[in-house]
Amino acid sequence: MPTWVFGYGSLIWNPGFTPADQCLATLDGFRRSFCMSSIHHRGSEAEPGLVLALDTAEGHHCRGLALCIPEAEEAEVLEVLRERELVSSAYYETTVPLRLDDGRKVNALAYVVDRSHVQYCAALTLEAQAEIIARATGGRGPNRDYLWQTSDHLRELGIGDEELIDLSERVRYLVDRGFT
Repeated sequence: MPTWVFGYGSLIWNPGFTPADQCLATLDGFRRSFCMSSIHHRGSEAEPGLVLALDTAEGHHCRGLALCIPEAEEAEVLEVLRERELVSSAYYETTVPLRLDDGRKVNALAYVVDRSHVQYCAALTLEAQAEIIARATGGRGPNRDYLWQTSDHLRELGIGDEELIDLSERVRYLVDRGFT
């Protein structure tokens, strides 16, 4: 049985492996949200950034990309994904049911934010998020690049996320005016 992973943020544009198959997908009961502070990849302990997380949200759904891990590379890919996604234990790995746009239904690994973790920060306004993202930088580069890459790739896939589009525009406005 193939192993699938649900990409809703950077896994869409930087999965770290070449999928054996991929398809647009919907996950019910969750939403994509900048609700996790990042002290490693897109920020630091001194100046945390923000990264996307799957957050439980009754009545919502998250559109993303289902990525099938090549069977021959499964152990290696899972090791790399876990090292990347579980670096601070703010996410937990779980299996979720996805509806693929081609009609298939698969179970996939997903990295969901742990609401009890100190890095969970869902109460931030969009403006506060924009200010954090505009100035934070971490081990994988500027936080704003993470936002813009994700927003651009969602648009290319035809996935509308109005909140992400609005946040991207706010961050671009701040960056263009030298906000740091």
